[in-house]
Amino acid sequence: MPGVPDIRPRDTWEALVQDPATILIDVRTDAEWNFVGLPDITETGKQLLLIPWQVYPSMQVNGAFAEQMRKAGLTAENRLYFICRSGVRSLAAGQAAQSMGFPHAFNVADGFEGPPDEEGHRGQLAGWKAEGLPWRQR
Repeated sequence: MPGVPDIRPRDTWEALVQDPATILIDVRTDAEWNFVGLPDITETGKQLLLIPWQVYPSMQVNGAFAEQMRKAGLTAENRLYFICRSGVRSLAAGQAAQSMGFPHAFNVADGFEGPPDEEGHRGQLAGWKAEGLPWRQR
């Protein structure tokens, strides 16, 4: 297995705009979607997929992850870009996707919010929000 490459958020946005086979999958929890916000990819003409890698509040791995991927109509031809808060869960989800037969899996580097700054706040140093890409509250 070649591994899951890290792709900068801006490059992910460009892939969404340019490549019809590209899909963005947010693997954070429903609590994060509701309280932190979501990437807004409506300008690309695509719909964000919400498939949690872990289930809140237990944070156990989502046992239905593979089934939810297949129910979403994803195929081995799709280029799947996984995003989470900081790029850790999305990497695990991408690795799982590859093992399930989805060879084109990518990890959005630094995720939606990136690492915390010196005051402990996220979304300022790196990631989707810090790069000024579209996002919205749910």
